Amino acid sequence: MSILADTSATVIPSGTWSIDPVWSSLEFEVKKLGLVTVKGRVPGFSGTIQGGETPSISGTVDASTITTFDETRDGHLQAPDFFDTQRYPELRFESTAVETRGDELVVEGELTIKNITRPVELKGSYVGAGVDPYGNDRIGIELAGTVDRTEFGLDWNAPLPGGGFLLPSEVVLRASFAAVKAA
Repeated sequence: MSILADTSATVIPSGTWSIDPVWSSLEFEVKKLGLVTVKGRVPGFSGTIQGGETPSISGTVDASTITTFDETRDGHLQAPDFFDTQRYPELRFESTAVETRGDELVVEGELTIKNITRPVELKGSYVGAGVDPYGNDRIGIELAGTVDRTEFGLDWNAPLPGGGFLLPSEVVLRASFAAVKAA
């Protein structure tokens, strides 16, 4: 199934689709010092995609699973300076609109981090549908977008000796979802 230009057309096949975290990835990246892109991954997430006439995407993240593959940095991310996972163990996303614009899948929604909810827009594509080797119907969706981390209370930064700061406010989010049709 290809993406249709008509925003009222069915974008995602009908049914309820459970995002499979084993076949999917949820990642982020930030440009440290303005020089090097540091990437992170979120293995602890779950979500649902509703297809049909009114498609939607929702999901939750276990904030304690966020990793950049560096124990010291990951500990700092879980501390109050960033996600404060003791007080705010979960991040949430709930779409408010899922549609196509030209050849692009556009997902508008609300992202909640540290109990602060802000609108976000993710763009990408409905990759298609298929049957896996075990007979399960699957769909694929890829999305990306940028958020300003400071809008969610993730304000920590370090000044640099020559001026400026260690971290930018912008964080790139990337999602590659493989979802299986619910029985």
